[in-house]
Amino acid sequence: MGREPVRRAKLDHAALFAATPSACLVLNPDLVIVDVNQAYLQATGRTRDDLLGQYVFDAFPDNPADPDAEGVQNLHPSLSRVLASGEPDTMAVQRYDIPIADQPGVFEERWWSTINTPVAGPDGTVAWIIHRVEDVTAFVHSRRARQMPGGRLSEREEAMEAELYVRARALQHLNEELRRAHARERQVALTLQESMLHSPDLARHRDIAVRYLPAIGSLNICGDWYDIVDLPGEAFAVAVGDVVGHGLEAAAVMGMLRSALSAAARSVEGPAQALKVLGLYARSVDKALATTVVQVLIDTGRREVSYSSAGHPPPVLLHADGTHTLLDQATDPPLGAHLEHEPGPQARLPYTPGDSLVLYTDGLIERRDEDIDASLTRLTDALSRYTRFSPERLADALLTRLGVSAGARDDIALVIVRL
Repeated sequence: MGREPVRRAKLDHAALFAATPSACLVLNPDLVIVDVNQAYLQATGRTRDDLLGQYVFDAFPDNPADPDAEGVQNLHPSLSRVLASGEPDTMAVQRYDIPIADQPGVFEERWWSTINTPVAGPDGTVAWIIHRVEDVTAFVHSRRARQMPGGRLSEREEAMEAELYVRARALQHLNEELRRAHARERQVALTLQESMLHSPDLARHRDIAVRYLPAIGSLNICGDWYDIVDLPGEAFAVAVGDVVGHGLEAAAVMGMLRSALSAAARSVEGPAQALKVLGLYARSVDKALATTVVQVLIDTGRREVSYSSAGHPPPVLLHADGTHTLLDQATDPPLGAHLEHEPGPQARLPYTPGDSLVLYTDGLIERRDEDIDASLTRLTDALSRYTRFSPERLADALLTRLGVSAGARDDIALVIVRL
């Protein structure tokens, strides 16, 4: 008789992960902790409730009492490389102090050996990062003790230390080379980005804050833009837009559309007419169709805003009392969707001095598998916390509150106007 086939046991992958002896976190592409195993909890003295749902650098910030702390500075580029390349990244042994769970503000010295490994989703992009660490603090402290007078390493310990040192130095050298190469490319990209997003009229508006954050893994070359245009009389226009795609091609399209809208805003009356001109122009520009854009005209004499949108997320008019109004009553499809040459819808509403106008691109709010209404609620809830902040402080607080101050999966343009 033949041997009966062996039945494969159904593996409980969650149980396997929980029992893995190496300390592991699972991060999503926004670097939010979505899972953690028991070994990691034991290594850090935390609970699952402490960590799940936390932005990893909020859960583990640098030690504020140590001016030389480099934990975040070293780990963030490693995670970014994993997201951009889809390849694992092994880090040199490094010091990364962690907060003591039951002593707020107190950190303890810890040394770690770290490997960040990507997990691809169905579409082939990085869906998760396994952040695996080995706590080597005891080894480092032991070595220090052996270096005291009278201390001595065994032959085996010396060989182990020599091998660890050589490997760590090789990894450190490789990482430094990668960082230098990235820094050179990033500087070129920054120079190009700054020239393309230069807005001469912005300098005359001290109550406007602007931010531009590239997508994680990009070189600061993307298709989002913002612009401020002074108009005759007591008026100026503010716009943000988002070209589909990333890289130099999207940036080139962005530059053409931004310039065209700036010229249209100075030549025609009102945002709807300006977007009509831009839509006609977009039909002649390769890769410009499906671009979204919104323009708001602020009439400071009448204390009134007029706006029109081509498929863009709605700006927010934040009132001083923490309430808000979404500018969502004049929205058309993205550029190029209409064949007719009639202008799209336009709406207007009054404002009160002290209100803030917030324009942004979708990278600020959109999250994987989340409804747009939930995304907008998260945005407006965050804004309501900071009504008394200046535009500059509000911009920084908002980016931090939404967990994108270090970048997101998509690029972000943000404009905040104190009216």
